[in-house]
Amino acid sequence: MSIRGIRGATTVELDLPDVIINATKELLLSMMKANPVLRSEDVASAFFTVTNDLISVHPAQAAREMGWNTVPMMCATEIPVPGSLPKCIRVLVHWNTDLEQKDIKHTYLYNATKLRPDLVNS
Repeated sequence: MSIRGIRGATTVELDLPDVIINATKELLLSMMKANPVLRSEDVASAFFTVTNDLISVHPAQAAREMGWNTVPMMCATEIPVPGSLPKCIRVLVHWNTDLEQKDIKHTYLYNATKLRPDLVNS
C-alpha cells in the first residue's frame, strides 16, 4: 500500500466560521464521492491552507465534525502571492491506498476551478 496525495480546493464568499466549516465539509465530501473507496480510517494526514483573508476558523474543524477524529491535521496560511485567488481553502490529504496516483481524483469547487482547470474535468 502506498501513500497518495489528493488535492482539493474551494472558495467562500465570507470569512465566517459557519461558511468556512460548511464549505470545507462540502469539499471533503466531494473528494470522498470522487474517490469512493476513500475512508477516514485510511487517511494518514491532512494539511489545510487558507488565504490570509480567512481567519475566523480552522478548516480542520470541519473534518473533525465529520468524524476524522484520529487523523493528524494541520492548518496554515498560503503565501500571499499578488493576484492569487482570494478566499480560498485548500487541502492536501495523504491517503493510504492501493490505487495508483493516476487513478486519484482531485476536487476543485467554485472559483477554485481556476487553480487547476486541467484536473477539473478529469
